[in-house]
Order: sequence, then structure tokens, then C-alpha cells
Amino acid sequence: MSLTQSGRSVTALAGGVGGAKLAQGLADAVSPESLSIIVNTADDFDLWGLRICPDLDTVLYTLAGIANPATGWGIEGDTHVTLDAITRYGEDPWFQLGDQDVATHVLRTSGLHAGQTLTEITANFATRLGVLPRILPMTDDVVATMIHTPDAVLAFQDYFVRRRQSDTVTGVTLAGIDDAELSMAARSAISAADVIVFCPSNPIVSTGPILALPGVRDLIGSASAVRIGVSPIVGGKAIKGPADRMLQSLGHESSAFGVASIYAG
Repeated sequence: MSLTQSGRSVTALAGGVGGAKLAQGLADAVSPESLSIIVNTADDFDLWGLRICPDLDTVLYTLAGIANPATGWGIEGDTHVTLDAITRYGEDPWFQLGDQDVATHVLRTSGLHAGQTLTEITANFATRLGVLPRILPMTDDVVATMIHTPDAVLAFQDYFVRRRQSDTVTGVTLAGIDDAELSMAARSAISAADVIVFCPSNPIVSTGPILALPGVRDLIGSASAVRIGVSPIVGGKAIKGPADRMLQSLGHESSAFGVASIYAG
């Protein structure tokens, strides 16, 4: 089956910069209206009263053509006046937020407080930025990735950004996962897909939380879609990020086979 075949519906599971890049490639290769991207939300968190969704925003900015090409995340040419002011008040600017990025978080937080779902808010952002593929949060419920290390249990962004992935990972848990539900839009995208693509994202902390939602593995397993996995590991090393070290420390092979084994369950 060709991905570019007319009328084929493609659903991608994505997280992080690697997922966003393949999502962009898919958007260039297929009819954008036939593409749905289900995005990890387990690394979302609150900072200074704002709800921040790093993976959603990375995919959104990438498909909108405004992502910072040097980092793969954030907005190209963004300024940091707000962060500078926050620093003057004595706060540690450990998580880099550009001024335009802050606008995204302010409006998202306002929408959530007004009773909108994360799916609704993300769809509105995509429309405003001219993004045609559907960007779908994996859930409208709150799920949080927790990283277990020899010394402490860390929130994901503390491990990933504040501590720069310096800790040995001894375990990963997902707070709230048992009570969370796959969003209806994401469920429909999986059920209707002709092709399901696993993007080259970290299989434990990016695509892993999507698959950990109750019923998702069974839903994908029962789907008639062709399933394609793209490994984030090449030659035993992660293309970007700590996936190789994380796989090894958790007892998995750091290889395409190791990634496939996780997906196979």
C-alpha cells in the first residue's frame, strides 16, 4: 500500500521533535486533510500558573512552519522579554519560554479554565495557524510521566529539562493513566485509519503513554490498518534525546528490534 494513494487515511502517533519532523514529512506526502496526528500529553505540566504542552506545541509549530529550526521546538525568532522579567523577580528560568510561546500557554490555560477541552483548544490553535492535518491530544484527561531514578522520583520535565537527562532511569510510571480515556477524536482517527504510523519518538515516554491509555493497544490491534513503525534508534544510538540510554537502563535492547518489541507488547 502506498501512503500517497488517493483517499488513504493516515494516523500517526507522535511525541517530541522526532515525531514532529515525521509528521511534517507525512503532511508533505499525503493529503493534509487525510492526516491525523495523535500526540503525547503525558509530559504536559503547569509552570507559573500556565498549562504547558510541549509535544503538542512542537507538532503544532512544526506543521505551521514557525518552529525554531535550530532546536526543533519553540518559535523561530521568538524573544524572551517575559522570561527576563520573571528572572528579575527571582525565579529560576529553567524552562525556556519565548514570548510568543507564552501567548499559546496563556490562551490554552484560559480555555481550560473556561471549560474547553484540550482537543477543542488545540483544534482552534491549528485553525488559526493554518494547519490542515488534525492534531489530536491523546486524552483530555491529565496524565503525568514520572521518572524513577536511584535517588528520587522526578516529574518528567524536571528529569528532561531541569536536570538535562543526567539521571539513570530505573523506572517510568504514568500518574493518572488508569482513569484517563483516549479522546473521542483520537479513537475515531485510529478506527478510521488505513495506515497507522508510529513516529520515531521515544517508545517509552513519547509514544509509550499513548499506547498505555486503557484500550488503545487493543484498538490498534483490532484495526484493519497497515501499521508502520519508524525507529528513533539508528546504529544503537538515539537520533535525538535519551531514548537509547533509557531503553538500556530499563532492560530493553537499544535497537530497532528493541523498539519493535515494546510496540508488540
